[in-house]
Amino acid sequence: MTQQIRSLVITGYGTNCEMEMAHACRKAGAAADIVHLSEILSGKYAVADYHFLNLAGGFLDGDDLGSAQVENVRLKYARIKTTGRTLFDEIQAFIGRGMIILGVCNGFQVLVKSGILPGNPLGKRRVSLTFNDSAKFEDRWVRLKVNRESPCIFTRGLESLTVPVRHGEGKFVCDSEETLREITQANLNALSYADASLSPTMEYPCNPNGSAGAIAGICDRSGRIFGLMPHPEAFTHPTNHPSWTRLETLPEKGEGMAIFDNAVQFLTGIL
Repeated sequence: MTQQIRSLVITGYGTNCEMEMAHACRKAGAAADIVHLSEILSGKYAVADYHFLNLAGGFLDGDDLGSAQVENVRLKYARIKTTGRTLFDEIQAFIGRGMIILGVCNGFQVLVKSGILPGNPLGKRRVSLTFNDSAKFEDRWVRLKVNRESPCIFTRGLESLTVPVRHGEGKFVCDSEETLREITQANLNALSYADASLSPTMEYPCNPNGSAGAIAGICDRSGRIFGLMPHPEAFTHPTNHPSWTRLETLPEKGEGMAIFDNAVQFLTGIL
């Protein structure tokens, strides 16, 4: 009998997309628990009991000190009451077991601020997400080019995606040109903002924030940890798209579901 895939969607302190993330996980065939971070720190829930860790979008701690900066401190220094270990320790063990992590928008900011992405080494901040070049909150639909050479398990078999962005601090930046080259040469740049011809672009508004290298999402070298600024969980049904009434026939699901379908398919193959 196939093992039930268990998804953990962490909420609390300002996240606001946890319901959509959990819905997408369930629609892909996984069980999903929405758990407040305080319940993990109290020991009531354990990351080790799950296979798929989801870090949802929102405005953690009001984006005080910069998006996800407070969460980074909480992740690394707040200790779990029952074990004395930090949540970062638990995530390291989770990664070591071969499990998968998805961070969307604010969740992506958590992954880069804590140094979980791009890794190498794990825990060192080498990239970040900062204020959009437009100097305003961007809420629009974008076209994304998938890097077919990327090891990312979440984007396997895909060529492109159309999903929304909604962020004020989504500009991807690196600590050096060397880091940017490392990311692109290893094909860790899994998603790029693209124009109408599906070419990666720096032109606004196709690139809504001015991200270096037009990067919209990156993975680690294993392909099992993935973060992106656009919201796949916001396009799980065709009627989520603003132009759905113009379609002659509705597809079975929204394009964003492909990310979650790939995640569940991968886990089904290894569990």
